[in-house]
Formats: sequence, C-alpha cells, structure tokens
Amino acid sequence: MPRDRAALGTFLRSRRDGLTPAQAGMAAFPGPRRVPGLRKEELAVLAGLSPDYYSRLEQGRQANVSDEVLDALAGALRLDDVEHAHLRDLAAPTRRRVAAAGLPQQADPGLLRLMATLDHVPVLLLGQRGDVLASNALLSAVLGSPFGPGSSLLRWLFLDPGARERVVNWADFAAASVGALRRDAARHPDDRRLRALIDELRAADADVDRWWADHGVRDYASVPKRIQHPVAGPLSFDIEVVAAPHDPDQRLVVYTAPPGSPTARTLPLLASWDVPAPTR
Repeated sequence: MPRDRAALGTFLRSRRDGLTPAQAGMAAFPGPRRVPGLRKEELAVLAGLSPDYYSRLEQGRQANVSDEVLDALAGALRLDDVEHAHLRDLAAPTRRRVAAAGLPQQADPGLLRLMATLDHVPVLLLGQRGDVLASNALLSAVLGSPFGPGSSLLRWLFLDPGARERVVNWADFAAASVGALRRDAARHPDDRRLRALIDELRAADADVDRWWADHGVRDYASVPKRIQHPVAGPLSFDIEVVAAPHDPDQRLVVYTAPPGSPTARTLPLLASWDVPAPTR
C-alpha cells in the first residue's frame, strides 16, 4: 500500500473514532458497537457513499478520490478548514511535489525587509521543517537562544530543556507545533529530511510521539506564548504568522503585545541589553 494512501486511511479512521453518532447528528445503527465513534457504515451513509467504497478508502485500496467525495467526507466528519485541506493533501494523486532537500532554502527578500521594520518586537523567519532562516536580537533575548540561520526551532522546542523552562504554556504550544508538522508532512511526503526530523523527535520525546499518534492537524496560526524570563520576569505574547506570497513554506513569526501592556513596556529594556545582532 503506498504510504500516502495508508496515511489517508489512518486519518479517516482517527476522525471517525473521535465522532459519535450523536455528535454527527444521526441515530446510531442498531447492534453492539465495537468502535468508540462512528461505524464505517454510519460514516458512509452520512457522506452519501456505499459502505464498500468507503471501506476501500479506509483500507488504502482506492487509487483516486474525487473532490466531491472528499468534500462529503469532510462535512460528515465535521472537519475544520485545516483538517479538510489536510484530507485533500493525503488524497492527492501519487504524482508529488518533490522537495529540493539538497538545496539550502533562501530567505524571501520581502519578508526580510518586513522583519527589518519590526526590530521593536521579537521576530523570526522560518522555512521548511521549522528551520530558522533569520531572526532578530529581541527573539534571542526573550527565548534565551541565538537561533542562527540553519538552526531548528523544533529541535529547540522539544530537545532543549531550556524551552520547557522558558515557555510557561509549553505543552499547548508544542502540541500545536506537532499538528503543524503533520500538516507539512502531508504536503511534502517525499521530503526525507522532514521524515527524519519527525522520527528523531518522536524517538526523543514521548509527548511528541503521543501527539503524533493522535493524528491531530494544525496550520501555522496565531498561538499565544507565555514566557518566564529569568531577569525580566513574566512576558505575554500573541504570535502572528505572515506567509510568503510565493512560498507557503516560509513564515514570518511575529511576537506581539498590546500597547501599554507590561510586556510592551519591558521590551525596550530587553532591547537595550547587550544582545547579539540580528541573524540572517
């Protein structure tokens, strides 16, 4: 079974297991239940498919899946927009976009110019696999790590003990990062470096392995981050993400704080300390 078709079946099963007939707005079929959520036959009825066709989908035996079928499944499973897009990626034809894994990713000039105007807040530019393409001095001051070009934000988040100490709501932020990583894996199934990173993180951190097994999927979006700085004390940020218009794999991550908030008043003090120059 091709890996992408196996992943499609596994994702469908995980969403089906997590949705009861009552949540789906239907009466449960009679008879003893052996699954925690919807039966295959129940989901097939909800999506307007034959049970045999749906079984082939979940078993990875259906080579081609139309957009109409995917839309019907997304509606029946109550998928959100990100999950719906993830379902489409998993069901895409076997012709795939092969990631240029051997070539270094070049930072988008427009995002670099935008980053240069935001030196009053922590900012970093992320590329494929969570690799850092650029960052500014305030980011290093806030997170306590230099984040030079080519470093990995995900390896810092999961493998550096300082990340758990510095990020107060580490579990929420880390779980969302695993969901975004799964989204990337569906978009780039031929990226061997991405697959190796996922395997490395799952082997090194039980939380990553558990979240990965849940098959939750997230897109890179605004996620609040609470920081306990060893000198400046508690800092509170909202995280805004700006995507490159011509390269969805590049994202400018901006740490924002409401004007006049304690964090906003503290940032100029952090900026005045002896911190490294911006990296790019």
